[in-house]
Amino acid sequence: EGNQRTERAIETAQQRSHNSGSQLHQLSCASFIQPSLINHSRPTLYRSPSQLFHPPTKQPRMHPSARAHARFTLRMRLAALLLLPLQACAFTTMSPTGSVAARASSQLQGLPFGIGDKGNSIDKGFNILEVATTVVPQGRIVGTAKGSLNFVWKRMMTELAPQDKSGLYQRPKVDFGGVIGSAEHPLERNRYQVYLGNPCPWCHRVQLVINVLGLDEDLVGVTNLIDDPIKASRGGWIFRSKEDSKLNVRDMREMYDKLTGGSYKGRCTAPALVDLKSQTIVANESPDILRMLPKLLELRATTSDDEKSHSNAQSSSQLTTLVPPELESYIDETNAWVYQLLSNGVYQCGFSTTQQAYDAASRNVREGLERCEERLSKSPFMCGDTFTESDVMLLPTMLRYDGVYSPLFKAGGTHISIPNQFPNIQAWRQRCWREVPGVSTSTDLADANESYYKQLFPLNPGGIIPTPVTAKDLGLEP
Repeated sequence: EGNQRTERAIETAQQRSHNSGSQLHQLSCASFIQPSLINHSRPTLYRSPSQLFHPPTKQPRMHPSARAHARFTLRMRLAALLLLPLQACAFTTMSPTGSVAARASSQLQGLPFGIGDKGNSIDKGFNILEVATTVVPQGRIVGTAKGSLNFVWKRMMTELAPQDKSGLYQRPKVDFGGVIGSAEHPLERNRYQVYLGNPCPWCHRVQLVINVLGLDEDLVGVTNLIDDPIKASRGGWIFRSKEDSKLNVRDMREMYDKLTGGSYKGRCTAPALVDLKSQTIVANESPDILRMLPKLLELRATTSDDEKSHSNAQSSSQLTTLVPPELESYIDETNAWVYQLLSNGVYQCGFSTTQQAYDAASRNVREGLERCEERLSKSPFMCGDTFTESDVMLLPTMLRYDGVYSPLFKAGGTHISIPNQFPNIQAWRQRCWREVPGVSTSTDLADANESYYKQLFPLNPGGIIPTPVTAKDLGLEP
């Protein structure tokens, strides 16, 4: 009965507010007033804002169902308030006039409680704690706001990064089953194209293989993607132009749809290795691509003498393999724990939605760092005296660690600094950057760091982009 009276009272308040056009009255009644303020003997509300915030001293006890309804209503109203900026932005994207910032600002300035306060130079937000705490306990307001924000954040995080029941990120995997050198995808010049985004560490690994092995454009072409989830129809990658895509498409979703006949339902991720001749996706998992690309070096043996001379001049200082046969099993073993503890571990830290999941992932990262530090104290590279595929697997994570994975993902703790705490890893980073041809030109570190803070807005909702970390900041360049 008390619950029904509460609902009738709120409906009455909303109707009166609508008729009067008073935004203050409407937001007060619908969002912040407790049903305990309602005279349950007569379903009416105090009729002025002053009465709303100065109720009689004695109030009737609420029915338990009414209290539950009050808590639910308060939480939903605060959740709606938290989403107001998103609603304003959504409105402006559909509007042909005005910028997002300007339209959002005009929407917020019309709201009560000091939002975008036109008459004062100080913005007090909703001013809830100063105004509403006269009728609603501060603990309830804070608890409701935290609960509502946490609910919205978790929903957004699981959209961004699929979770298991413990709240631990689980990376989706798709096996297209293609292999370069097979009957379906034979060794052939000007046939294969890779699609790479600079911020992505998985794409960076592919670019490292191309640079370090000196794979020419006729062996494998490279299309650089732009990370723009606003313009992308699904995922975050778009092309500079349809011509740049080589497939007359605008973004990665259109590419996946075109090359799979619309049957693909997974994430439209990069890197992606495409057979342009057969119009099929060969692979979109970086470990598979890393093993395939070196096979294209066999085509150099079929070149003419002039072409061979030119190719040799270009690649004289480059490696010819990243997986020496005598080290293959050792490299596979190293790659497995580097992926589990570090390459994937840092993402499991950043995308965790429970403390338990984060703690487990953070322990893995710290273990991985210690194992790398110990390994590199005995050899210049991860698997001995030569730069191998294991160095390729580890390097993109370590280059992004100080600028992104430690401060933003909290991987292993925000206090960890590679230069200050892991001298052998730091010396290895410098060695790779300075001595291995093609490494220093394989990525734009400042752009990569900025992208994380700009695009992963559930982790950085304020959108503040810190001063980017450069190769000089990391001690890689003098």
